[in-house]
Amino acid sequence: MEFLKKNYEKILLGLVLAGLIGALVFMPFYIGSDNQAMTELVDSIIKKSATELTNLDLTVQSSVTARLHSSYNLDLETTNRVFNPMEWQKTPDGNIVPVASHTGPRMVIVTNITPLYLVMTFDSVTTNELGARYAIGVERQADKVPAKRHKVPRFASVGDKANDAFALLQVKGAPENPDEVVLKLVDSGEVVSVSHDKPYRRVDAYAADFRYDPEKKVFHAKRVGDKANFNGTDFTVDGVSQSELILQDQSNQKKTSRPFTP
Repeated sequence: MEFLKKNYEKILLGLVLAGLIGALVFMPFYIGSDNQAMTELVDSIIKKSATELTNLDLTVQSSVTARLHSSYNLDLETTNRVFNPMEWQKTPDGNIVPVASHTGPRMVIVTNITPLYLVMTFDSVTTNELGARYAIGVERQADKVPAKRHKVPRFASVGDKANDAFALLQVKGAPENPDEVVLKLVDSGEVVSVSHDKPYRRVDAYAADFRYDPEKKVFHAKRVGDKANFNGTDFTVDGVSQSELILQDQSNQKKTSRPFTP
């Protein structure tokens, strides 16, 4: 008993330390067991409550997105009568017809389109003591000036400077009666050959014949720049090709194309 009285504090401290050591030794086993229990609990809850999700139906959203990406065109010209009321016009025979469908440049019918040529012909040879001079006929059917559209002779010798149409480069055959002459065109730089029986021809433009049936008007050989009046409006021929006539309204500069089908 004396021993216990003298050392009870040490004994008590030793028991406490032994308890702490035991707790530390047991702690990893307790933590592992607790983690295992928590894992099993979580797994059991998730597996019981979780269900597979179905695919979302995005049809409505996709259709809205597609409409936003695609443009929407409003026809306010041919079908709309609020902003563009239909205009009517009285024809020469007294009938009242819609302007859009019975009058105007779209009622023009092209009846013929004729090519306009640049033509060069070898016409004659003149010889004298200075040598030979050659007469070349130049016909510019597409010239803007009517007086210049007929055939005009141009005289040239080899070595002369170019005139307004060509320069004579070479004479093939006897100088007084050559087989052909070689010319260099001033406007294009093209080198061409011309003989008595083989003139040079090049399409430079076109002229159109057309009619306007609502007023029974007929127009002949209209070229680019020519005027035509119908439907109470002045039009200018803005272009003529092998298959098309283009008319320009002088009041609003609007262009209308009319096809030609031979």
